[in-house]
Amino acid sequence: MVKNLDDFWADTLSRVSSRLATPSLNWLRETKPQSLKGNTLTILVPSEFAKNWIESHYRDDLRAAWREAYGLECDIRFTVATQEKPVPGALFPSDTELIPIRKKKQVEEISQYIKGLNPRYSFENFIVGASNRFAHAAAYAVSESPAKIYNPLFLYGGVGLGKTHLMQAIAHYVLAHHPSMKVSYVSSETFTNELIHAIQEGTTQQFRNRYRNVDLLLIDDIQFVAGKDATQEEFFHTFDALHQASKQIVISSDRSPKEIATLEERLRTRFEWGLICDIQPPDLETRMAILRKKAEIENREVPIEVCQYIAERIPSNVRELEGALIRLLAYTALHRKPVTLDVCKEVLRDLLPDKKQVPITMDTIKKIVADYYHLDTSDFTAKRRTRNIAFPRQVAMYLCRTLTDASLPRIGEQFGGRDHTTVLHAYEKLEAERKQNPDLEETLQELTRRIREG
Repeated sequence: MVKNLDDFWADTLSRVSSRLATPSLNWLRETKPQSLKGNTLTILVPSEFAKNWIESHYRDDLRAAWREAYGLECDIRFTVATQEKPVPGALFPSDTELIPIRKKKQVEEISQYIKGLNPRYSFENFIVGASNRFAHAAAYAVSESPAKIYNPLFLYGGVGLGKTHLMQAIAHYVLAHHPSMKVSYVSSETFTNELIHAIQEGTTQQFRNRYRNVDLLLIDDIQFVAGKDATQEEFFHTFDALHQASKQIVISSDRSPKEIATLEERLRTRFEWGLICDIQPPDLETRMAILRKKAEIENREVPIEVCQYIAERIPSNVRELEGALIRLLAYTALHRKPVTLDVCKEVLRDLLPDKKQVPITMDTIKKIVADYYHLDTSDFTAKRRTRNIAFPRQVAMYLCRTLTDASLPRIGEQFGGRDHTTVLHAYEKLEAERKQNPDLEETLQELTRRIREG
């Protein structure tokens, strides 16, 4: 029997199958040979994301398998199969781009099915740039083929960088394109509170049924289960039940699994089974694109110089970026003024510094506070609780909370591995005292000035 090109390719895949994990095999099984001209073999792949991934990870293995099977050198090229629906390839042509709006009505209608979903948090409204391209493409790929590519998908990054947007975009897409699937989106805090309530009411089985009988589970801010033994125990079994049933799990955090200090090792290991993607602060071009997109959503015209002025002065937090623009648009609408650079400077003068803002780090805060109180930064990580160390430590914790996007657990880690409740206590204590104590208020303002000046 004469073999055709499909048979040749199937033989090639069988030779590499023993060396690859199941998710990789699933991708390769979706490929199809298109042509063999001379020594160039062209293979069709389902998406641009799959093309990039296979080219960078498996091309050499596939060429070696072909050579081993047929004794011929072969240049394997991959091309995306033509299809009507958008694929992640649309995300790659340039460093920054706007995704055209589509199926807006459908997305808005679907959001009613899951509590907490924002209809604006869709792939269409997500601005793709160099800082988030990989995370966006991975999220899109998971949405197209739940539980077939990356399971779990773990997204991490700082506050306000788009993790929640991508999480909810996955939920919207799956509900729109896989309507038979059951989807649950929940924060780890809500998961914990519902578990506590279920234990108190004796309804733990109903709780388990709710989260273990879904096709897609999305858990936001998983770092908050760290240190909560009962919650980690319950989530561990929920994770295993879903994973063994080939259901998709998507998780977000403000840090990678390895950086979550009090996370159980068995959970950490499971989070690392799939794909881990970080989201970095957006570059200037992406920040400007975000502002243009926000203006478009609000149906307002914003001059490019205004977008650039705001984007240059808010370097990391997308929520702050959009918040500044909304404030400007609200002011100009209420006062019937045009959106100009001069108006922008006036309205946002208390939010935006005159020069580009230097990112504030916790190390900078600790150094300046330690110098102010004539201490060494190592005193902040020591176990001593003497007044001359404990109070400056609380001041440093307070300023880390107010001047950075760091979470309470991460701040605690910077101060000798202290619990997040210790940081919260310091913050609440000083926040109340500064309103009653003029000397403390003056001290905090002076330290803030020094920190901002670097």
